[in-house]
Amino acid sequence: MTTLLERVKRDGVPQHVAIIMDGNGRWARARGLPRSAGHHAGARAAEQIVRFAGRRLGLPVLTLYAFSTENWQRPAGEVEYLMDLLASFINEKLREFVDEGVRLSVSGETGDLPGPLQAAVERAVRETADGDRLRLNVALNYGGRQEIARACRRVASEVAGGRLRPDQIDPAAIAAHLYTADLPDPDLIVRTSGEQRLSNFLLWQSAYSELHFTDTLWPDFTPAELLGALAEYQRRERRFGARREAE
Repeated sequence: MTTLLERVKRDGVPQHVAIIMDGNGRWARARGLPRSAGHHAGARAAEQIVRFAGRRLGLPVLTLYAFSTENWQRPAGEVEYLMDLLASFINEKLREFVDEGVRLSVSGETGDLPGPLQAAVERAVRETADGDRLRLNVALNYGGRQEIARACRRVASEVAGGRLRPDQIDPAAIAAHLYTADLPDPDLIVRTSGEQRLSNFLLWQSAYSELHFTDTLWPDFTPAELLGALAEYQRRERRFGARREAE
């Protein structure tokens, strides 16, 4: 009998899946644990998904929303724990990333991150540059509106410098200055924990993305549930604004 994994791969794995990893705090609260325990469990869930996407699924690009620009508003102790956890996760998994052909990239303002995390990110990006199995893009200190404003500033600078005419500003010109300029737009965006919004995530890139929402809290999100989301995605008809043939 054909397995779900085999069917999903047969029907065509999308080029880019992005995940809003939500629900760590609620997962911990439901178990009477501190929020830090939820973030730790969330990191383990991310590890499972990354390993599955690269080793078994053959997904070309996976973006994980790890820390938003709005997350700085959380209590200082929680932010510090998250920064340390992210640095530890990247350092701990670096050798595996290299061995498994995972290429790490980061979307966001890394210059505002604590020194140890900046160093971990820079080292991982450098040492995984030759990875050709999975592109793991981590949205870190990332905000979609901020990204678009940054791209517009760069386009304006090109116009001011005479390198671009105003009539040459089109969607492609702006997209060329996004963090994801060398990545395909996400085909599917998954959000866990029951919330049904993008929360400032990949606002430009998600113009024609399919959206999948699940009540599952992120630490409980498994490769099996990702497969289910992909199977549902494959049943949808993506028209990118075009009419159905029968209409």
